Amino acid sequence: MSDFQATHQSVRDYIAAKKRGDRVATDRIVAEVQARFATRKTDGTEARELGLASMHVRFGEDQ
Repeated sequence: MSDFQATHQSVRDYIAAKKRGDRVATDRIVAEVQARFATRKTDGTEARELGLASMHVRFGEDQ
């Protein structure tokens, strides 16, 4: 993720949780972002950024 910069706090939190291998936290963050998108409380950039993070960060890579 050398050139990927998260602009949303939720995505930064997701990346940190995924790196430490915290499945409960990553699942919660994904659900929260999906709910915000479904209710149009976000314009979709947060969900897009979360998707990119999910592809670039390995689960438990800091362990």
